[in-house]
Amino acid sequence: MIHLKNIAVGFGVSFIGSIPLGYLNVIGFDIYTQNGLLATLYYLLGVVLIEMFVIYFTLIFAKTLAENLKLKKIVQGFSIVFMFLLAYGFYSSAHSKENFSTAFNYAPLILGIVLSSLNFIQIPFWTGWNLWLLNGQYIEVSGGRKYVYVLGTIAGTFCGMLALILALHYFTSNIDFLSKYLMKMIIPLVFLCLGIFQSFQFFRKYFA
Repeated sequence: MIHLKNIAVGFGVSFIGSIPLGYLNVIGFDIYTQNGLLATLYYLLGVVLIEMFVIYFTLIFAKTLAENLKLKKIVQGFSIVFMFLLAYGFYSSAHSKENFSTAFNYAPLILGIVLSSLNFIQIPFWTGWNLWLLNGQYIEVSGGRKYVYVLGTIAGTFCGMLALILALHYFTSNIDFLSKYLMKMIIPLVFLCLGIFQSFQFFRKYFA
């Protein structure tokens, strides 16, 4: 029963957490559009392979990481720069002959591993969630039960990202406006706004 609870909680948290439009989802959508389902599945496998290690280590060291203010500041600062780079990357690739996902000479699996490794924002995300779940006793991670929880989380991420990618493909295939402007304008603007918002939060928190 505890195993089922760990899987359900892990799956639910990661499924919901993977739904918002992040750059990993956008690139997954681009891969699906250009190369089909099989390539997308390999890409998602690469993403969750890295996330598996992130979730495990943030689970073990949740309290230590939560108290490391210097690490949090570095991660937040890098995330801001990365948002602006993504906005520029998606905008420039949408106005050139080369797709963002094919700009890297990697197989989909390796691309998923590389890009997931750059997703440093998942460190504070999983640190906060794991600490909250542990303090609230929503999960039991003694012995091998922690591995069951991690299994549930990566399954949730995989399914959540795949669901969003398929939904994006469906809507862009049936709505002309999205088909025309999603990658050219909407996605770059989303990441630009995220970068500006995170910059405001960062300077208010550390320099105000």
